[in-house]
Amino acid sequence: MGKETVLFKSEEPRDLPSVVDFLRQLADKLAQNEVILRQGERELALSIPNRVVLELKVEEEAKAAATKRTLEIEIEWTEGDDSAGGVTLG
Repeated sequence: MGKETVLFKSEEPRDLPSVVDFLRQLADKLAQNEVILRQGERELALSIPNRVVLELKVEEEAKAAATKRTLEIEIEWTEGDDSAGGVTLG
């Protein structure tokens, strides 16, 4: 199995309208097949192929005080691979 390296990571609290705005901007960049992530002086440029794998996952963790839910959206691709499946929103 290959070694996994984290190239960029960010986790920060935001209000929902700010998250919605960020996701819209990300969608616009994805439509152009290029995304540049910036955090302070750090920058990572990604060329996104036309065919990717979209993974959606919802998790729930019940604790005594409250239930925590997580929605994960993951876009993945293999360099040089143009095959992927499809999904729609309902």
